[in-house]
Amino acid sequence: MKVCFFFIVQNTTFPQDLPPKYYHDYFCYVLDFVRKRYVQVLNEKEIKFLDSYCGLSEDAQCLFIRFSNRSKSFFRVNSLSYSEITDIPAVLEELLENDFIEMLCDDHLDRMEEVMDLFTKEQHLEFTKILKPDVMPSKSIRKPDLVRWLLFTYDFKTLCAIICQAEPVVKVSYESEVMLMKFLFFGNRYADMTEFVIRDLGHVRFQSFDEQYLSIQFETRKDVDDTLMVSLMKETFDVMKQQFPPEEIFDWFMNWQVGISGDLSPKALPSYNLFIVRVSAWLERKKMLSQALSIYQLTNDAPARERRVRLLYNLGEIDEALALCEEIAENPQNADERYFSQDFYEKINNKKKRIVKRTTQALKSAEAIEIPIIYRYQVELGAIHYYRELGFNAVFSENEPWRTLFGLLFWDIIYDTNVQAIHNPLQRVPSDFFLPDFYYKRSAQLLERMKVMDSREAIEEVIVKTYDEKFGTTNVLVSWYEGSLEKVLVLISRLSPEQIHKVLLEISQNLRENTRGFPDLMVWNEDEYAFIEIKSPTDHLSSRQLHWQHFFAEHGVQSRIVRVKWIKDN
Repeated sequence: MKVCFFFIVQNTTFPQDLPPKYYHDYFCYVLDFVRKRYVQVLNEKEIKFLDSYCGLSEDAQCLFIRFSNRSKSFFRVNSLSYSEITDIPAVLEELLENDFIEMLCDDHLDRMEEVMDLFTKEQHLEFTKILKPDVMPSKSIRKPDLVRWLLFTYDFKTLCAIICQAEPVVKVSYESEVMLMKFLFFGNRYADMTEFVIRDLGHVRFQSFDEQYLSIQFETRKDVDDTLMVSLMKETFDVMKQQFPPEEIFDWFMNWQVGISGDLSPKALPSYNLFIVRVSAWLERKKMLSQALSIYQLTNDAPARERRVRLLYNLGEIDEALALCEEIAENPQNADERYFSQDFYEKINNKKKRIVKRTTQALKSAEAIEIPIIYRYQVELGAIHYYRELGFNAVFSENEPWRTLFGLLFWDIIYDTNVQAIHNPLQRVPSDFFLPDFYYKRSAQLLERMKVMDSREAIEEVIVKTYDEKFGTTNVLVSWYEGSLEKVLVLISRLSPEQIHKVLLEISQNLRENTRGFPDLMVWNEDEYAFIEIKSPTDHLSSRQLHWQHFFAEHGVQSRIVRVKWIKDN
């Protein structure tokens, strides 16, 4: 069937300093990248898509990309306005003939609401006039309510006919194939084609990789399908929890989980475990405690075990809660689990005695300083002024100088393509960065680097050299701003190489947990230094913060907790 398209093309704008068809180069690069590296996991329809796409004219490819880069599936033909595409009607015909788009038809019965959403409320009111209903809706009606009224009052064929009479509507094809191509390239669902744009506009400077050494992220089709499935389920959950009661969400999740139980690719497990915790936490907030518990039991990843203990206790399963506390204490995954298991075990076993958490004990026993109450919303700034008045240098530090030190000293090890955790040229973070694999794969390199960094001078030389060479290049651990290097150099000048090595080794073994919780301030003069955790009267000490206080004390790093007492200005 031949369909004629008539409309006016309006001018469009492009990102500054990029050619009009910049997106075409990016998309073709992604497809070529995927074909070269993942052809062995592609199915027949996906290969057909790649071949058919190559057979389109450049303008047809461009319009298809324009469609594919949008979040919607349906498009009003009269609204298309891309000045870099010279003859859009002819291009639409080419896409239609090659099955890259399709006209609105009966196959879209279940998606009519998406189509209706393309039109304004005023246009929908015009549709109602043409249909001549016995009762016209009020002009003040909200568009969503008007759409629902039309969908309830008229059948699909009637609405479809009135819309097509107004102007043609097309639906883009190969949506799942395009989604897969992007997923294989980026390795996730949150990165998108704008990564190319921000690179070429100079907003982000990416680490440079030799593409011949990039590794594939997915070895098998099952790796691909399972990882993508979990990602899509997360997105579905985020939509469903806004529309359905928690009872239905629970049933939906459990029915899905039963179908994949014990058969999930190891590649998808980290994402799956995070998803379990997200769903369970949401059900817990909805007061569905037993249901949340049943889902938490599907994983042992933190914080699932801690939440299970709390839920078991609240549900009266005291013996099970105690047993799980003991299990956590024997092998805690992080500081939260370590201190929680100790505190909660004592709480259960000593019901008659009020148990004070270890974090609270540490905070209560800390020294106190007096700061004017004008700093009540900037407590760290008030503490900095306090120490400067005493003759110390004082800066806000927290996690940043430690993260920057790690990122600069081990830059080449973090982004080593030989570790097979770098899979595309726009990758900001190695795929194993937050997994135990990070340390296991790099332990020999990390330990060797620390061995040769046996003096402050050696460490400082590498830090400064890497900072100068990599300045502005994206690194998940490094912040680029004036003064960031100076903080790291002060840190190096105050600690011994052995102390620095101990801290960096601790960070490397769990980057997700151990890159946070460091003290707020770095305070020093010619004779002494200290890392100080500042707490206002209403603030609490976290388990991670207490962990670093104990770790520093164990290794002779000067650190302490300081409570603030407010004083009124004179």
